Amino acid sequence: MKFGINKVIRVLISSDILLQSGWGLIGPIFAIFLTRQIQGGNLTMVGLVAATYWLTKSIAQPFIAHRLDQNHGEQDDFKFLVAGMYLANLIPLGYVFSTQPWHIFILEFIRGLAMACVVPTWSGIFTRHINKGREAFSWSLESTGIGLAAGLAGAFGGILASTLGFKVVFVLVSAFGLAASSLLFLIKRQLFLKDHFAPRIPPSEKPF
Repeated sequence: MKFGINKVIRVLISSDILLQSGWGLIGPIFAIFLTRQIQGGNLTMVGLVAATYWLTKSIAQPFIAHRLDQNHGEQDDFKFLVAGMYLANLIPLGYVFSTQPWHIFILEFIRGLAMACVVPTWSGIFTRHINKGREAFSWSLESTGIGLAAGLAGAFGGILASTLGFKVVFVLVSAFGLAASSLLFLIKRQLFLKDHFAPRIPPSEKPF
C-alpha cells in the first residue's frame, strides 16, 4: 500500500479528484450561462435551479441510503454508485442542447437523484475500507485533492468558456466525469461480499 492507503481508497480519491476537475470547470460560469444562453434566464432562475438540485438530492438521499444499508454487502452500493455517476455526468451534455428554463430544471432534478445515489454509496465504501490508523490522513488526501482540483478547474473554466464557448466546457465536464465513473471499476473485485462483510478492515491486497 502506498502511504499506508489501500487500493480502494486510492481509487475513490482519484475518481473524486477527476470528477471535481470536470465539474469545477462549470463553477464560475454556470450562472452566466443561465442568464445569457437560456431564454428568460435571470438571477431568480439561477437560485431556483440551485434549489432544485440541492432539494432533490437532500430529500432522496436518506431514503436511498437507508435502503442500501439493509443489504450489508457492497455490490448494491457499487451498482448505485456507478449508475449514479454515469447518469450525473451525462447531464452536462444536456446543457449543450438546452434553450428553455424547463430543460435546465429537469436536468437538475435528474442530477439531484443521481447524486443522491452517489454520495452515500461513495462515503459508505470509503468508510468501510479506510485503513485503521490512517483515517485522518485519508480524509485529508480527499479534501486536499478535490480542493486543488476544484480551484484549478475554476480558474480554467472561465478561460475556456470565454475562448471556446460554453458547449466545449460542458463536453469536457462530461468527459472528465465519465472517466471518473469508469475508474471505479478498478475496485470492483475489492468490494466486500455480503457473507464476508467486515466494516473498516480492507481486504488484503498486493501493492501496485
